[in-house]
Amino acid sequence: QVQLVESGGGLVQAGDSLRLSCVASGRTYSSYDMGWFRQAPGKEREFVAGISWRGGMTRYADSVKGRFTISRDNAKPTVYLQMNSLKPEDTAVYYCAARPGSIIVRTTVDEYNYWGQGTQVTVSS
Repeated sequence: QVQLVESGGGLVQAGDSLRLSCVASGRTYSSYDMGWFRQAPGKEREFVAGISWRGGMTRYADSVKGRFTISRDNAKPTVYLQMNSLKPEDTAVYYCAARPGSIIVRTTVDEYNYWGQGTQVTVSS
């Protein structure tokens, strides 16, 4: 069992940066792959970024490549999403998710077992 709590969301202007954090609890956290997803009003939840349990593999949605960076600190244990050059279309509720480690970083909602409550990110133009 893994419990996830996100923080760091807020209201920013286009071009600004934010760093989201997701604190995990549970004995097996360090063996779990972690992901960030987002859901805008009226849209389905979508993959943003993922990181393998050792941190050696990362994967990003095309829409955020070069702007967002996912990282993790298993000692804390926390996963981060550094978001730079934010755009209005990045506005959404951002969710942290976890799944048992696998050979590739998964990108679909159904492949993740545990979810946080979400944190709102709003980017004004």
